[in-house]
Amino acid sequence: MERAYDLVIRGGTVVDGSGAAPVEADVAVMDGRIAAVGRITGEGREEIDARGQIVTPGFVDIHTHYDGQATWDERMQPSSWHGVTTVVMGNCGVGFAPCRPEDHDRLIRLMEGVEDIPFPVLSQGLPWTWESYPDYLDRLAERRFDVDVGSQLPHAALRVFVMGERGADREPATEADIHAMAALARRAAEAGALGFATSRTLNHRTSDGQPTPTLTAGEDELTGIALGLAAAGRGVLQVVSDFADPEAEWAMLRRIVERSGRPLSFSLVQSPRAPESYRYLLDRLAEATAAGLPMRAQVASRPVGVLFGFELTMNPFSQHPAYREIRDLPLAGKVERLREPGFRARLLHEESEAQRGFAGTQPRAWGNMFLLGEEPDYEPTRDTTVAAIATRTGRDPAEVALDHMLSRGGRGMLYLPFLNYADGSLDPAYEMLSHPDCVPGLSDGGAHVGMICDGSFPTTNLVHWTRDRTRGPKLSLEHMIAGQTRRTAETVGLFDRGLVAPRYRADLNVIDYGRLSLRAPDVAYDLPAGGRRLIQRADGYTATVVAGEVTYRDGTPTGALPGRLLRGARGAPAAMAAE
Repeated sequence: MERAYDLVIRGGTVVDGSGAAPVEADVAVMDGRIAAVGRITGEGREEIDARGQIVTPGFVDIHTHYDGQATWDERMQPSSWHGVTTVVMGNCGVGFAPCRPEDHDRLIRLMEGVEDIPFPVLSQGLPWTWESYPDYLDRLAERRFDVDVGSQLPHAALRVFVMGERGADREPATEADIHAMAALARRAAEAGALGFATSRTLNHRTSDGQPTPTLTAGEDELTGIALGLAAAGRGVLQVVSDFADPEAEWAMLRRIVERSGRPLSFSLVQSPRAPESYRYLLDRLAEATAAGLPMRAQVASRPVGVLFGFELTMNPFSQHPAYREIRDLPLAGKVERLREPGFRARLLHEESEAQRGFAGTQPRAWGNMFLLGEEPDYEPTRDTTVAAIATRTGRDPAEVALDHMLSRGGRGMLYLPFLNYADGSLDPAYEMLSHPDCVPGLSDGGAHVGMICDGSFPTTNLVHWTRDRTRGPKLSLEHMIAGQTRRTAETVGLFDRGLVAPRYRADLNVIDYGRLSLRAPDVAYDLPAGGRRLIQRADGYTATVVAGEVTYRDGTPTGALPGRLLRGARGAPAAMAAE
């Protein structure tokens, strides 16, 4: 008998992405679109029993860095393990197109420094079968993925392509430079770029310590590029900034939006250096949106924090002479030596060699560092820091750290929150996540492969904020689902997804909400050149659906790769657009 639908998900509690209260309903899918929601009598060629579970739109992660991985891999993991069905890359102004052959290594060093992706991984993994940005999109369009992939034009690549060494050295752009960049931005948008991204933060440096080429780009340059998008009639703007002078920086961003008419989103976190400044930006953002300007903030759902361990980029003993003796051993060899009483004693009694910056000070910031367990706690209390544990147990903090890193066969990790945690709680994140002009973002999926593992943000959004938080107020399930589906999709101009409604794209999750949980981060050696990366899985995702095809069952890939390159903004389905 011929089936009425390709897929029917039956009896689930539908949290539809609109912010409305959940309802029990069936969801029918046909030809990659949602065909019906409600009581479905027709049968599907495939059916999923969702009784006792929630059914949501697929998650839309608008802040990732899969620019390299998308050229060699079919699976945008870890994001696709966490219910993500659409990713947007090219953020923070870093990427690999446009690029002349002589600048390949320059852009690799920038990505290595900014996003902690090792040079050998990129130099061996990137095929470099493009020069222009449209050519890059053409290469991506030939590939198949487990999610849809959208790309933004990266400012650093664009600036170096047009200005060469002058651009890399952060010289001011001339009128001719700006005209050329604007023209390329227009062509990129017409070819399918979702937008343009730039960085204005000192945290972003090349692997040899040089600031990103875009750090001091002038307002005339940024406005010119935004007007290039305006000439194309499409494209969004994405900015990360230190907001060192919040008033002046905000005024500039607002003027760019006013002149170009293009939507803009910016990264917003609580900084320990100015823990109240995020509120100033929230207030300015509310004023701008009340005036009708299309501006939003992308915010993080937990502390942005560095992980330390023996397999990772850094650990508290990295600068010790004794540790340098074993640094290049395989993990098992390191563990064997570290468990030798004589070697252990020598390591613990050595002073690390002083080093400037983060690497020299933060790996031993015991009063702000936590032990990351099998069930990660991303809102830990001060009485669980390494320093607090050492005081209670009468041990040296370095010994506490060493013993924990030796757990799990040497795979134990330490966690150092450094953004969104100045007060030792996630109340600032709650304030931002609750704000009507903020959307969840900043997961950096695909980046920071040896230091940070935040591609799991979408799962934290549900587990911590809607179910398990004990140290403050929670957020409703419908609020968080809407935040990382419809609202993130609309932020980047994708109005065809993010809702469980007829004619919308059939990107869906079936989630065992009561069982949903994060596993501890782990390390995989599956990058080009044998490179290692941090990964983090989750339990509780019964099924993930992309364009009507089941891509994951209980966290295991099915082999289906229905994801494609997204070329430009997408309008709402006709039936919905008329409402």
